[in-house]
Amino acid sequence: MIEDELTLVFSALADPTRRAILERLAHGDATVNQLAEPFAMSQQAVSKHLKVLERAHLISRTRTAQSRPCVLDGERLDAAAGWIARHRQVLADRHDRLDEHLAALRAQEPDTGTAP
Repeated sequence: MIEDELTLVFSALADPTRRAILERLAHGDATVNQLAEPFAMSQQAVSKHLKVLERAHLISRTRTAQSRPCVLDGERLDAAAGWIARHRQVLADRHDRLDEHLAALRAQEPDTGTAP
């Protein structure tokens, strides 16, 4: 089964640990050990989260001598944010049309002078 990129991004973002890792990487590159520090989990568990983030192309690992720091790749995040913004606008437009329709229906109702 081939998963599309957006599905991989949203699946990766669904986990609070992975979101915290991305938040940390937004402040600069970090090694696995540095990323594991704030979590009550093993380095191996953090590595599994990093693999999910790598598969979604939200991070990459560079090589600096013996170290392989993780780097945030914001391109996929930008694509996900764009998708959300487009769909938010579609839903806002639908809501506006519904409001207009309800207002038109209310305007057509005869005014009986009594409150409901």
